Amino acid sequence: MNNHVDAMISDAAAATQAPPPRHRNVEILLNGPIGPTLARLAAPNTIAFLVGSGVAVAEMWFVGQLGTHALAGLALGFPIFMLMMMLSAGALGGAMAAAVARAVGSHRTGQAEALAWHALIIALAAAGFFTLFYRLYGAAFYTFLGASGETLAAVIAYSDIVLVGGVVIWLVNAFSSLLRGAGDMKSPALAMLLAAAIQIPLGGALALGWGPFPRIGIAGVAWGAVIAFAIAALFLGYRLVSGRSGLRLRLAALRLRWTLFREILDVGLVASISPITSVATVIMLAGLVSGFGDAALAGFGIAARLEFLLIPIVFGIGAAMIAMVGANMGAGQLARAHRIGWTGGLAAAVIAGAIGSATALWPGAWAGLFTENMPVLMAATVYLTIVGPFYAFHGLGLSLYFASQGAGTVIWPVLFGGARLLITAGGGIVAVQSFNMGFAGLPWFVAASMAVYGLGTALSIYLGAWRHHQMVQNTPEML
Repeated sequence: MNNHVDAMISDAAAATQAPPPRHRNVEILLNGPIGPTLARLAAPNTIAFLVGSGVAVAEMWFVGQLGTHALAGLALGFPIFMLMMMLSAGALGGAMAAAVARAVGSHRTGQAEALAWHALIIALAAAGFFTLFYRLYGAAFYTFLGASGETLAAVIAYSDIVLVGGVVIWLVNAFSSLLRGAGDMKSPALAMLLAAAIQIPLGGALALGWGPFPRIGIAGVAWGAVIAFAIAALFLGYRLVSGRSGLRLRLAALRLRWTLFREILDVGLVASISPITSVATVIMLAGLVSGFGDAALAGFGIAARLEFLLIPIVFGIGAAMIAMVGANMGAGQLARAHRIGWTGGLAAAVIAGAIGSATALWPGAWAGLFTENMPVLMAATVYLTIVGPFYAFHGLGLSLYFASQGAGTVIWPVLFGGARLLITAGGGIVAVQSFNMGFAGLPWFVAASMAVYGLGTALSIYLGAWRHHQMVQNTPEML
């Protein structure tokens, strides 16, 4: 009897005992002033992603020196590479960061460490799937999109390296996501800067044969990416093992549980539909544009690449939103999570809209960086002039998609991403095949789809998508 009473007293004391103090990174997520905290957390990522965008611009310039066929091949191959980046860093990576953020926000440090191992296993499995799919169906897929001759040879030479060696990219983005979820934005940013410092000169040297390096063409930019990411993976892996960021990767936490896989995959798999539809939109457009010739395809590739460059910039803000929204949802601070979402969404819309509008006013300043071929320049100009201002809506929708990952529910951003695919691709097919609108008709459907994506996602959150999800999650506990 006395033992039973002693146990009850001990349990009561444990229940009233104050939880251990959170790491300072987590306290900032939960209690720091929203605007300044969001800006401070987003700054390292945004700077690093801007540098990453510079890598993409440099690679496009290198490939531009190889000729129109190489540019057209990159226009077909780069979206697949970006899909891998968007899945590993944005969709599954965002789900990893959000799961860790919710765990540390609710004082579950041990679960956060266990989630890290589950996240790495998911990343390795996904990398293997990507490689296998490409080896089985890659050439046939590019042929289906209209690639042939030198263009097909170029896209295969690029993809053979960057997709087969993509495991290092998955590791970098998984490590980065875990650190961001714990509130460490600086280490992933430093890794991106390190990768960029290696990738730009190495990719150019291998593509164009600078100095003692062999000239291997478009495959050179792919090798530059793989080698740079491998070095970045070593740096980030060390940061996780050391535990200096508040999250430690240690063998004692390696206990696999299906519930932890589900915590990541329930959000990550649904979230993965969004980048798939985004890239599918660009790929289907590329297939339509290929019917107008290699010059139109190269021009479209230059113009559409701007969207892929804006994604990393918006993700700089979105990565901070995932961590902040996730931690606050884990701590039960819904109102603060909403304020974070609207603050970051407005900032992303302004930045993306400003860049897009600038390219609409001066399209030659962007397209002229990569080519002097007049038909290619004309195609890029037509696209940018129409679509440019609507990138504001794309920035709004994409940033709120990342914030929704932190909230643990992404169904509405994904549905409106699907609507974007239907409007762009479906409308484009009708415009070209039924109304003979030509290349100039396609950008109007792209612009309309961006508006639907951004406004629809914002409306869903305003009407209570996050609040409803939190109520559903808390119902079992209340019962």
